Amino acid sequence: MTALRLLLLGPPGAGKGTQARILVEEHGIPQVSTGDMLRAAVAAGTPVGAKAQSYMDAGELVPDAVVIGVAEERLGMDDASRGFILDGFPRTVVQAESLDGILDRLGTKLERCVSLEVAEDGLVARLLKRADLEDRSDDNEEAIRTRMREYRTKTEPLIDYYRQKGVLVEVSGTGDVDEVAHRIREAVA
Repeated sequence: MTALRLLLLGPPGAGKGTQARILVEEHGIPQVSTGDMLRAAVAAGTPVGAKAQSYMDAGELVPDAVVIGVAEERLGMDDASRGFILDGFPRTVVQAESLDGILDRLGTKLERCVSLEVAEDGLVARLLKRADLEDRSDDNEEAIRTRMREYRTKTEPLIDYYRQKGVLVEVSGTGDVDEVAHRIREAVA
């Protein structure tokens, strides 16, 4: 049986969004990303969405409590009952612990955490190329390396967190999209 309640974990540029879209197409389950969740909650006018909007309007980061509330709303929707692909949430161990509580309340569990492994220099090159293609002058090497440091300090500890829970699988994120997708399929089968 294929795991259908997944978390894709990896540094910026590892291919999480691309691989999530492939899994969504193959399994007909939703991709649940922090940005999408926040925008949907705001558009739906939910109480948590209104809170998120107030922070976004002020140009501030949305606090964990609000992100967690939005995640709980989203994961409780009917289309996520068969499965989901988490992308960008959780980002910290505190958020992961909150996710555990959400899933407990929903009577389900995370089946796999797929950690996409790519060497940092390869990621920087990939992101610089993407910045050139998309004409994103703000995405320079310094900004990219800052995001990598942020990932290492805040999000990378999730690798050990999910390893200890016995759901972590590490997959090479190097190669073309189809190769990586094949590795993920094998890892979640």
